[in-house]
Amino acid sequence: MGYYIAKTVKGTTIADLRPQVEDELKKEGFGVLTEIDIQATMKKKLDKDYLPHVILGACNPVFADKVLSAEPTISTMLPCNVTLRELGNGDVQVAMMDPMGAMSVVDNSAVIEYAKEVAVKLNNVLNNIR
Repeated sequence: MGYYIAKTVKGTTIADLRPQVEDELKKEGFGVLTEIDIQATMKKKLDKDYLPHVILGACNPVFADKVLSAEPTISTMLPCNVTLRELGNGDVQVAMMDPMGAMSVVDNSAVIEYAKEVAVKLNNVLNNIR
């Protein structure tokens, strides 16, 4: 089982694609709580150049509540990370944590069932990005 799901979108930039990604997340009940700009952070901390690369911390509060109620320490694995990474050839990869892969280490059947439902939602997001 992999740890992420992804899609490459041709001929775009993070700036152009991000609104669509956020809209598709919203349709599935997710909001973006946090953002980490990898390019800026690595330049500032290590003086190292990266292509544009952003991590969005996405959260679906309904499912967050369900998994936190079933397994309070699951908070160590929240929110769901969604990344947008420019590949240097005019394409952008959108990648997301695979909930089934991430939660497979949790010995709680309720959490696994919720992970299946979240996986469907995140796959819907990826499938609807153009």
